[in-house]
Amino acid sequence: MWNEIFSKAPNWLTILRTVAIPVVIVIYLFPDSYLSIFEKNICATTVFILASITDWLDGYIARRYQMYSRFGEFLDPVADKLLVCSVLIIIVHLDRIHPIVAIIIIGREIAVSALREWMANINQVIHVSALGKWKTTLQLIGIILLLFYGKLFFIPAEYIIIIGKITIWIATILTIISMFDYLHRSSKIIQNKNIQ
Repeated sequence: MWNEIFSKAPNWLTILRTVAIPVVIVIYLFPDSYLSIFEKNICATTVFILASITDWLDGYIARRYQMYSRFGEFLDPVADKLLVCSVLIIIVHLDRIHPIVAIIIIGREIAVSALREWMANINQVIHVSALGKWKTTLQLIGIILLLFYGKLFFIPAEYIIIIGKITIWIATILTIISMFDYLHRSSKIIQNKNIQ
């Protein structure tokens, strides 16, 4: 029984990450009389960090114990992108980043996802590059700081906000570069395989 439950742990963690999306949205829908904006920021940041940890954890468990499934392979990247894109839209709504940032990042995710799916249909795989990993790391840091949007220990709120905005803009630039990197690598595969 426990083995069966544990074998599905990666999928359940991915589902929890998906559930985190409406939780973050609902937090900001509460009237200010129930939750102050500071309290909303704390709650939303906590949920987002925990959801991001599940992304690492489900991948670690799946690799460590060879727990792969078709459902997990489909849902994991979808959950990641839904979480990031949803929170980006929330941050834009809160007027903490320029809409162009969200448009670029979300547009890139759609384009690269479509490219990966098309490459998979012709039995080709485009692996995540170091550039893509840096993009994701900076993106998550920027989102966390812009969700939190307040004083952190001895660091004043204005510095947290500035660092968050700079980080998310760097991530946006890397987003564009990494998209062209994916396009370049996929075109080379197509040329080498002579795929029409």
